[in-house]
Amino acid sequence: MKLLHIDSSVLGPHSVSRQVSAAIVARLRQATPSLDIQYRDLTQTPLAHLSGSHLAAAQGAPAPAELAPDLAASQAVLEEFLAADIVVIGAPMYNFTIPSQLKAWIDRILVAGKTFKYDANGPQGLSGGKRVIVAISRGGYYGADTPAASLEHLESYLRGVFGFIGITSPEFISADGIQVGPEHREKALASALQAATGLRAA
Repeated sequence: MKLLHIDSSVLGPHSVSRQVSAAIVARLRQATPSLDIQYRDLTQTPLAHLSGSHLAAAQGAPAPAELAPDLAASQAVLEEFLAADIVVIGAPMYNFTIPSQLKAWIDRILVAGKTFKYDANGPQGLSGGKRVIVAISRGGYYGADTPAASLEHLESYLRGVFGFIGITSPEFISADGIQVGPEHREKALASALQAATGLRAA
Protein backbone atom coordinates (compact mmCIF):
# COMPACT_ATOMS: atom_id res chain seq x y z
CA MET A 1 0.00 0.00 0.00
CA LYS A 2 1.33 3.44 -0.99
CA LEU A 3 0.97 6.67 0.96
CA LEU A 4 1.73 10.08 -0.53
CA HIS A 5 2.54 12.80 2.04
CA ILE A 6 2.28 16.42 0.87
CA ASP A 7 3.23 19.53 2.86
CA SER A 8 2.61 23.09 1.68
CA SER A 9 3.30 25.42 4.63
CA VAL A 10 6.09 27.97 4.21
CA LEU A 11 6.83 27.96 7.96
CA GLY A 12 9.04 24.87 8.14
CA PRO A 13 9.35 23.41 11.67
CA HIS A 14 7.14 26.21 13.05
CA SER A 15 4.18 25.01 10.98
CA VAL A 16 1.17 23.53 12.75
CA SER A 17 -0.13 21.81 9.62
CA ARG A 18 3.26 20.11 9.13
CA GLN A 19 3.24 18.81 12.69
CA VAL A 20 -0.25 17.43 12.31
CA SER A 21 0.34 15.88 8.87
CA ALA A 22 3.49 14.20 10.26
CA ALA A 23 1.45 12.83 13.18
CA ILE A 24 -1.13 11.44 10.76
CA VAL A 25 1.56 9.66 8.76
CA ALA A 26 3.19 8.35 11.95
CA ARG A 27 -0.16 6.95 13.10
CA LEU A 28 -0.77 5.19 9.78
CA ARG A 29 2.81 3.87 9.66
CA GLN A 30 2.43 2.52 13.19
CA ALA A 31 -0.76 0.71 12.23
CA THR A 32 0.65 -0.54 8.91
CA PRO A 33 4.47 -0.78 9.09
CA SER A 34 4.65 -1.99 5.49
CA LEU A 35 3.34 1.32 4.10
CA ASP A 36 5.37 2.63 1.17
CA ILE A 37 5.61 6.36 1.96
CA GLN A 38 6.58 9.06 -0.51
CA TYR A 39 7.03 12.65 0.65
CA ARG A 40 6.79 15.87 -1.34
CA ASP A 41 7.45 19.29 0.18
CA LEU A 42 5.87 21.86 -2.12
CA THR A 43 7.93 24.70 -0.66
CA GLN A 44 11.28 22.94 -1.09
CA THR A 45 10.51 21.77 -4.63
CA PRO A 46 7.82 24.20 -5.82
CA LEU A 47 5.94 23.67 -9.04
CA ALA A 48 5.56 26.53 -11.48
CA HIS A 49 2.11 28.03 -11.80
CA LEU A 50 0.27 27.20 -14.97
CA SER A 51 0.94 29.34 -18.03
CA GLY A 52 -0.40 29.48 -21.55
CA SER A 53 2.53 27.30 -22.62
CA HIS A 54 1.53 24.63 -20.11
CA LEU A 55 -2.00 24.54 -21.42
CA ALA A 56 -0.86 24.51 -25.04
CA ALA A 57 1.49 21.60 -24.32
CA ALA A 58 -1.36 19.71 -22.67
CA GLN A 59 -3.27 20.06 -25.95
CA GLY A 60 -0.37 18.63 -27.92
CA ALA A 61 1.38 21.81 -29.05
CA PRO A 62 5.20 21.84 -29.10
CA ALA A 63 6.56 22.99 -25.75
CA PRO A 64 9.42 25.46 -25.38
CA ALA A 65 12.64 23.75 -24.32
CA GLU A 66 12.77 25.70 -21.09
CA LEU A 67 9.41 24.23 -20.08
CA ALA A 68 10.64 20.61 -20.32
CA PRO A 69 11.79 20.28 -16.66
CA ASP A 70 8.48 21.54 -15.34
CA LEU A 71 6.48 19.29 -17.67
CA ALA A 72 8.52 16.35 -16.39
CA ALA A 73 7.79 17.45 -12.81
CA SER A 74 4.10 17.68 -13.65
CA GLN A 75 4.10 14.13 -14.95
CA ALA A 76 5.95 12.90 -11.85
CA VAL A 77 3.43 14.61 -9.55
CA LEU A 78 0.51 13.09 -11.42
CA GLU A 79 2.05 9.61 -11.35
CA GLU A 80 2.69 9.92 -7.59
CA PHE A 81 -0.93 10.78 -7.00
CA LEU A 82 -2.29 8.06 -9.28
CA ALA A 83 -0.12 5.43 -7.57
CA ALA A 84 -1.11 6.42 -4.02
CA ASP A 85 -3.74 4.56 -2.03
CA ILE A 86 -3.66 7.18 0.73
CA VAL A 87 -2.87 10.89 0.40
CA VAL A 88 -2.03 12.98 3.48
CA ILE A 89 -1.89 16.75 2.96
CA GLY A 90 -0.74 19.54 5.26
CA ALA A 91 -2.81 22.58 4.27
CA PRO A 92 -2.60 25.87 6.18
CA MET A 93 -5.04 28.67 5.45
CA TYR A 94 -3.40 31.67 3.80
CA ASN A 95 -5.70 34.64 3.22
CA PHE A 96 -8.80 32.48 3.52
CA THR A 97 -7.76 29.69 1.16
CA ILE A 98 -4.98 27.23 0.29
CA PRO A 99 -1.33 28.22 -0.29
CA SER A 100 -0.49 28.93 -3.92
CA GLN A 101 2.07 26.09 -3.77
CA LEU A 102 -0.75 23.65 -3.06
CA LYS A 103 -2.87 25.15 -5.84
CA ALA A 104 -0.03 24.51 -8.30
CA TRP A 105 0.02 20.86 -7.17
CA ILE A 106 -3.76 20.55 -7.56
CA ASP A 107 -3.45 21.95 -11.07
CA ARG A 108 -1.18 19.00 -11.87
CA ILE A 109 -3.50 16.29 -10.55
CA LEU A 110 -6.82 17.49 -11.96
CA VAL A 111 -6.22 16.09 -15.42
CA ALA A 112 -8.98 15.06 -17.80
CA GLY A 113 -8.76 11.39 -18.69
CA LYS A 114 -6.60 10.66 -15.63
CA THR A 115 -8.47 11.78 -12.51
CA PHE A 116 -11.79 12.80 -14.08
CA LYS A 117 -13.65 12.58 -17.36
CA TYR A 118 -16.68 14.09 -19.02
CA ASP A 119 -19.48 12.00 -20.45
CA ALA A 120 -23.14 12.51 -21.31
CA ASN A 121 -23.93 12.86 -17.61
CA GLY A 122 -21.29 15.51 -16.98
CA PRO A 123 -18.01 15.20 -15.06
CA GLN A 124 -17.16 11.83 -13.55
CA GLY A 125 -14.41 11.34 -10.95
CA LEU A 126 -11.86 8.59 -11.59
CA SER A 127 -10.02 8.62 -8.23
CA GLY A 128 -12.73 7.37 -5.90
CA GLY A 129 -10.67 4.53 -4.48
CA LYS A 130 -8.23 6.79 -2.64
CA ARG A 131 -8.28 7.82 1.01
CA VAL A 132 -7.44 11.51 1.51
CA ILE A 133 -6.64 12.97 4.94
CA VAL A 134 -6.01 16.70 5.27
CA ALA A 135 -4.35 18.47 8.21
CA ILE A 136 -5.72 22.01 8.29
CA SER A 137 -4.44 24.95 10.32
CA ARG A 138 -6.31 28.25 10.48
CA GLY A 139 -5.38 31.41 12.34
CA GLY A 140 -8.97 32.18 13.35
CA TYR A 141 -12.32 30.45 13.60
CA TYR A 142 -14.33 29.77 10.47
CA GLY A 143 -17.00 27.30 11.54
CA ALA A 144 -20.55 27.54 10.20
CA ASP A 145 -21.67 29.39 13.33
CA THR A 146 -18.89 32.02 13.31
CA PRO A 147 -18.90 35.57 11.87
CA ALA A 148 -16.07 34.60 9.48
CA ALA A 149 -17.81 31.51 8.08
CA SER A 150 -18.30 33.11 4.65
CA LEU A 151 -14.51 33.54 4.33
CA GLU A 152 -13.75 29.82 4.69
CA HIS A 153 -12.33 28.76 1.31
CA LEU A 154 -9.82 26.17 2.50
CA GLU A 155 -11.72 23.08 3.62
CA SER A 156 -14.68 23.92 1.38
CA TYR A 157 -12.40 24.25 -1.65
CA LEU A 158 -10.57 21.00 -0.95
CA ARG A 159 -13.84 19.13 -0.44
CA GLY A 160 -14.98 20.42 -3.81
CA VAL A 161 -11.72 19.55 -5.57
CA PHE A 162 -11.52 16.01 -4.26
CA GLY A 163 -15.24 15.42 -4.71
CA PHE A 164 -14.85 16.43 -8.36
CA ILE A 165 -12.34 13.63 -8.93
CA GLY A 166 -14.44 11.07 -7.06
CA ILE A 167 -13.11 11.31 -3.50
CA THR A 168 -16.37 12.14 -1.78
CA SER A 169 -15.38 11.55 1.85
CA PRO A 170 -12.02 13.22 2.51
CA GLU A 171 -11.06 13.33 6.19
CA PHE A 172 -10.10 16.61 7.86
CA ILE A 173 -8.24 17.26 11.10
CA SER A 174 -8.32 20.95 11.99
CA ALA A 175 -6.29 23.18 14.29
CA ASP A 176 -8.24 26.43 14.51
CA GLY A 177 -7.50 29.73 16.21
CA ILE A 178 -3.74 29.30 16.22
CA GLN A 179 -3.14 33.05 15.80
CA VAL A 180 -5.59 34.08 18.52
CA GLY A 181 -2.94 33.61 21.19
CA PRO A 182 -0.34 31.15 22.53
CA GLU A 183 -2.88 29.32 24.69
CA HIS A 184 -5.28 28.89 21.79
CA ARG A 185 -2.47 27.67 19.56
CA GLU A 186 -1.30 25.11 22.11
CA LYS A 187 -4.81 23.84 22.71
CA ALA A 188 -5.62 23.61 18.99
CA LEU A 189 -2.40 21.76 18.21
CA ALA A 190 -2.87 19.31 21.08
CA SER A 191 -6.43 18.57 19.98
CA ALA A 192 -5.39 18.00 16.37
CA LEU A 193 -2.50 15.74 17.35
CA GLN A 194 -4.83 13.71 19.55
CA ALA A 195 -7.25 13.35 16.65
CA ALA A 196 -4.39 12.12 14.47
CA THR A 197 -3.56 9.35 16.93
CA GLY A 198 -7.17 8.20 16.81
CA LEU A 199 -7.35 7.73 13.05
CA ARG A 200 -8.45 4.34 11.80
CA ALA A 201 -5.71 2.15 10.38
CA ALA A 202 -4.77 2.27 6.71
